[in-house]
Amino acid sequence: MKWSPQDAMKAYLHTLQLFKIQYGKDCKLGPIELIQPQSMEFLSALAAGNQAKLMVQVLSNEGVNPLTMALAVAAKHCGGRFVCFLDQEQSIEDCKSQLSCYDLEDAVEFMHGNPCEIIDLNRRGSIVEETELVLVKCLEGREELNV
Repeated sequence: MKWSPQDAMKAYLHTLQLFKIQYGKDCKLGPIELIQPQSMEFLSALAAGNQAKLMVQVLSNEGVNPLTMALAVAAKHCGGRFVCFLDQEQSIEDCKSQLSCYDLEDAVEFMHGNPCEIIDLNRRGSIVEETELVLVKCLEGREELNV
């Protein structure tokens, strides 16, 4: 795996700018405006800098979240594939529309289904062997996910 500082920097700054727009959060140091970085920018830079070709995120019922946006930015900058598993109640079209105002709807491939079953079906296939970054976030009280 080859590190690309240019892709890492572009993804970091792009993600930082998106969160500035989305949350309207700026820090001011005198007359200079600063944006307070969060962990999402670092994850985006890590994925893009490592030129991850396949990233997978497993979501519970909250749909698109800041990590989804960060990984979509990384996929866009490094040309990687980003697959996001949604809860059955989540609409793929709603999730895409949430990303469309940031021009990221084409950077994410949303899927319904149990990711454990899909990964088991593809144990020797591309989704397991080529995945370079996996994020799993489940809400408390939900079934445990063992990947």
